Amino acid sequence: MTTDRQARIRRIWDTICDIPQGSVASYGQIAEISGIPHGARQVGYALRHLSDTHEVPWHRVIQTSGRIAFDKGSAQFEEQSQRLLMENVAVISGRVDMQKFRWQPDLDELLWKPSSAWDEQ
Repeated sequence: MTTDRQARIRRIWDTICDIPQGSVASYGQIAEISGIPHGARQVGYALRHLSDTHEVPWHRVIQTSGRIAFDKGSAQFEEQSQRLLMENVAVISGRVDMQKFRWQPDLDELLWKPSSAWDEQ
């Protein structure tokens, strides 16, 4: 991986780690907050490249429509649904109510968050 690509992936992971428990964000929202306009596919790429020992709460990332991106009935779909339910995020027919559960960080939260754990490595 190139250094630029690694930096983008780390920014994406860092942004996902900022999503609080009980909230979700869309792929596009994560890309935009990470400084990657129109980069929803890059968020999917970054999530596919998580290691088995990661601590990134991948389950909090869903489609803009509120739909879980995995095929209904797949192991990944079931795991994501269960993880969200454990955080009191209602999943009904494979969808989350984005009006109710969408993460909406304020400007202070985005500007003054602690530095990334990735930056210290």
